Amino acid sequence: MIPRNKPEYLYVHVPFCKGICHYCDFAHTVYDQARADQWLNALEKEILYREIRPDLKTVYIGGGTPSSLNESQLEKLLSLIAPYSRHICEYTMEVNPETLTKAKAQIMADYGISRISIGFQCAQPEMLAKLGRHHTKEDVLNAMELLRSYGIDNISLDLMYSLPQQTMDMLKESIDTALSYRPKHLSLYSLTIEENTVFGKRGVQPLDEDTEADMYEYICRTLPQHGFEQYEISNFALEGFQSVHNRAYWTYRDFAGVSCGASGKEGLLRYDHTSSLKEYLQDPLKTSDIPLSKEDAMFEMVMMNLRLKEGMSLDLFQKTFGISFEEAFHGKYEQLTDSAQLCMENGMLRCTEQSWHILNSVLSALL
Repeated sequence: MIPRNKPEYLYVHVPFCKGICHYCDFAHTVYDQARADQWLNALEKEILYREIRPDLKTVYIGGGTPSSLNESQLEKLLSLIAPYSRHICEYTMEVNPETLTKAKAQIMADYGISRISIGFQCAQPEMLAKLGRHHTKEDVLNAMELLRSYGIDNISLDLMYSLPQQTMDMLKESIDTALSYRPKHLSLYSLTIEENTVFGKRGVQPLDEDTEADMYEYICRTLPQHGFEQYEISNFALEGFQSVHNRAYWTYRDFAGVSCGASGKEGLLRYDHTSSLKEYLQDPLKTSDIPLSKEDAMFEMVMMNLRLKEGMSLDLFQKTFGISFEEAFHGKYEQLTDSAQLCMENGMLRCTEQSWHILNSVLSALL
């Protein structure tokens, strides 16, 4: 049974897409109008059951592709969330350019959507086709201009690198194109092959580690030259436009998750909704609960916070767990500071410059 404490951050998963991208491992199914109507009815039941707090700080509607819903379905979805979104500081929705219309942009504006995340991915049409994407770079620009005409200017673009057969020149072209579109935020992700994706089933592989590292180094060197501060391993923002919602994840705040494919964390409990739309329609209140030990939670808090350039508040760690970080990770912490992989400054624990980009190795040592 889902716990009844009320987090300040809400994630809503829309499990529908116009098509299935070849790299995507999120819970999704091809859009069908009747099934989407059934899903909205199930979601309404879950939202009423959850007793979501009326003073949420953020809402993030992801997927899937939320913009794949038709106009009336999108309006119903946002009306279900409206009682809880009156006072939020950031209201994000993911959009694919080929499913955005003027009517949908108007609905988003009417319901207070203040931030949009668009899957740009890359600039080359042949590479987009290999990814299973159905838009062009021009479609992305047109979508951004449409959103701006309705007053939504806080737009983030997702880009991918280490793609099969992608060259450094192709990456540079993609970044230059994305920058020319004047986004406020950029997220850059290396390709990860998941077993159940189209790429996984085809045996597709990303680029070699050295090339991927060169690409990442280029990204980290180039974007700050254009005013984008790298505040998290994969995320860059103009001043004042860091993602408030995603920072809640990285600082290990509790968050509620609703809908098929969503997860949440409330205290020492994680919960997952089924990724099967059929099962969710049968029982939208059912979740799989994952109790966390204090040790699990301490490690997770460190793991998430160290993704941030600023690191983790040592005071917050002690207030959360009643023990200092040094005591909790005695011996391992000293080893990592002696090897210049971790450091403490101004009450914050963070990775050093040379180790932040090999975070997995640092976390393995803490384990």
